[in-house]
Amino acid sequence: MYTAIRLTPCLTMSDKTILVWFRNDLRIHDNEILLEAVRKADKIVLVYCFDPYYFKTKASGEPKTGSIRAKFLLESVADLRESLRAIGGELIIKIGNPAEVIPQLAETYQVNEVYHHREVAHEETAISETVETALWRMKLNLKHFIGHTLYHKEDLPFPIKDIPDSFAIFKKKVERDSTVRPCIGTPGFIRTPTIDDAGGLPTLEELGLEAPVFEGQGGEAFTGGETVALRHLDELFLNAEHATPGKGGRSATLHAFPSKLSAWISLGCISMRQVYWEVTNHQQSAHTNVFNSILLDLLWRDYFRFMFKKHGQKFIALKAGGQNTTDIADNQDELFEIWKKGATGIPLVDGFMHELNTTGYINKYGRQIVAGFLVNDLKIDWVKGAEYFEEKLIDYSPASNWGNWAFIAGVNNPVESRYNIAPRPALEMET
Repeated sequence: MYTAIRLTPCLTMSDKTILVWFRNDLRIHDNEILLEAVRKADKIVLVYCFDPYYFKTKASGEPKTGSIRAKFLLESVADLRESLRAIGGELIIKIGNPAEVIPQLAETYQVNEVYHHREVAHEETAISETVETALWRMKLNLKHFIGHTLYHKEDLPFPIKDIPDSFAIFKKKVERDSTVRPCIGTPGFIRTPTIDDAGGLPTLEELGLEAPVFEGQGGEAFTGGETVALRHLDELFLNAEHATPGKGGRSATLHAFPSKLSAWISLGCISMRQVYWEVTNHQQSAHTNVFNSILLDLLWRDYFRFMFKKHGQKFIALKAGGQNTTDIADNQDELFEIWKKGATGIPLVDGFMHELNTTGYINKYGRQIVAGFLVNDLKIDWVKGAEYFEEKLIDYSPASNWGNWAFIAGVNNPVESRYNIAPRPALEMET
């Protein structure tokens, strides 16, 4: 599917240096900012910054990013560094505020422009804005790219402000009137400036976290990075070729497998477009329903990202018919601790919570069950649940997580999409 492209920098651009700021796009395949930088610059400064903001301790005393999720991130950054080295590049790794780190590196390496992928949730956009402001003072441009969606916003059949709030209508119009762009090429060579100290990968301890202890099956199965993501994608279709529908065994394994892609998608170790085109090429297999489910999950991811792009934080604001704050339990802090620990006395709920706490993952049905129980049975503020998922889930993605929790709580309410065309959306699409 991919063609390695070896580009020789144009002599007229020989003095141009572009800094590529990686965030949730930890891959070299189908990565527009990377290929565009190779095309337009003679030298490329490649940077990943571990922002202390994401590793701070919350008021509850718990970390914003838990150790299992952080471990997956560290593995993904390490894999990206190795992939870049294989084509001549070097990834600079820093710990610090991007609004300070990026301008400092831009000055050190005489950068002419900075590239990054635009995010949509408010914390991520706020960080981009602080970096952009700092660069603007240096008369440098922060160029935004769109690389986290299946459909490019310019290919949608409506402007962002007119995107239907109903998922059912959004799905129908997009599938009828839009097309998914093909994957782009992969750079065959990258030239970076001479780098005296590229920095080392931080340890969990340096990020203020303890090493996770995995219990039960599946915990160690999630290893971060593009290399593993591509291997799992290949295995999905290999399993499909050998599975017998409806007879358990490998078929059951296949039905569970798609969920494992979500973590790599969330960090951008693999692009949604690549998953889409691979699935599309295999849709004639005996497991069409499984593949259609994957495509539906990808579309839900797009929907939530575009809803945040359209509405911002208002998308998860309280609406009529949503969770009423007067219905919140008086002892919700105590009940929340019981829910977190999987000590509710409800075996199904407790089993899923134990799995979440020990592996960083539960399937989409488990997420619906534990979220619905927290909101509807325990009467706990849904925001607490969303924040807990942010800490624990290795496939945490802001738009999907907060959008889905708000769905469960009824505070964003395109009612007609619940759900004539699909089951309830999963908290963090299982993809």
